[in-house]
Amino acid sequence: MPLGLIALALGGFGIGLTEFVIAGLISTVATDMGVSIPTAGYLISGYALAVVVGALGLTPVLGAWRPKRALLALMVLFVVGNALSAVATGYGMLLAGRVVAALAHGAFFGIGSVLAASLVPADRKAGAISIMFGGLTLANVLGVPLGTFVGQHWGWRATFALIALVGVVAAAGIAALVPDATAETESGGQAGPARPVGRAATLRAELLAFRNRQVWLSLAMTVLVFGGMFGAFMYVEPLLTRVTGFGESAVPWLLVLFGVGLFAGNLLGGRWADRALARTLVVLTLALAVSLVGFALLSGSKVGSAAMLLAMGFFGFATVPGLQMRVLGHASGAPTMASSANIAAFNVGNFLGVWISGLAISAGMGWTSPLWVGVAFAGLGLVVLLVATASERRTSAAEPTATGAPEPAEQPVAATPVS
Repeated sequence: MPLGLIALALGGFGIGLTEFVIAGLISTVATDMGVSIPTAGYLISGYALAVVVGALGLTPVLGAWRPKRALLALMVLFVVGNALSAVATGYGMLLAGRVVAALAHGAFFGIGSVLAASLVPADRKAGAISIMFGGLTLANVLGVPLGTFVGQHWGWRATFALIALVGVVAAAGIAALVPDATAETESGGQAGPARPVGRAATLRAELLAFRNRQVWLSLAMTVLVFGGMFGAFMYVEPLLTRVTGFGESAVPWLLVLFGVGLFAGNLLGGRWADRALARTLVVLTLALAVSLVGFALLSGSKVGSAAMLLAMGFFGFATVPGLQMRVLGHASGAPTMASSANIAAFNVGNFLGVWISGLAISAGMGWTSPLWVGVAFAGLGLVVLLVATASERRTSAAEPTATGAPEPAEQPVAATPVS
């Protein structure tokens, strides 16, 4: 495994910790700031919107930089935002810190995932992306429970100070292990010296790739599937303590369980997507919807809730490599912008899921209502996926008819690295 993938995963770990740790501290922050839990939820949805702005606004600028320089600049922004959160004296200042840190998120994963795909042969690209996103899932296995524990014992500001320190370490890892530029060699697709990511294509050429209908359908899938999972997850702490009956001390361990599901799902999802992309996404999206229904029905049972929390994490994050690979495959002429756009779509889904779930809670629909919101999102995502897959197959069938060539068998979609 290229050492650069380890460095990218380390950066993903820090960013994942920033995004998700608030889920384990939302009640503590709400009490300390004197706001309601749905209002504290804006710290999550505000972060998600800032990720969209950063992904679409910073990527075109940083795409012309050498990859290492771009990633290091983003990590500096990340550290500054978390340091600001750590010293926040009010809700507005905390929200501002979250927004600053979030600006680095989308561009980091957008540039980094294209870079990760270029480090390995063509048949291992989804797996390479899953390793990079593995840092984000590892943040849920280890980082979020640890951050929750720190916040419960020494205050949530200490948690953000710890995250800023993680960012410094991640930046050092990127400086030491990530090459300045990578691309495929003609022989086997291995990494080698090349021009920086984004230098080979103009912004206009990148944007033209968005004329492809399948790109937009892929982005819609990402919004709905990811929104379904995280709209439910971000309110899981009050659900577990107020409905299921767990004590606060059990929350970090339950988040470990969720993180284990994310980590395993991410790794296996990447392997499955490399073998059969469309079939993998259909099965996993359906399984996510079923697990959310099960969670809602078993929310009064400690054992049942724990099992469904694990399943929700597994099936939800197993879709991530496939969703990223699908949009990259249909926007092969614009991998950097497409990758960043998909990261933005993940966070649009995050925002919509958290916002609608917050509205449901505020309307008195109960702490299980985010789970039912998630079911609706996942169901819509499955519909879009089936429509997109059917359209893709019709197009593939029409092309051989026109040329007289036999129809090819389904192949996994692979990202095209920038040379």
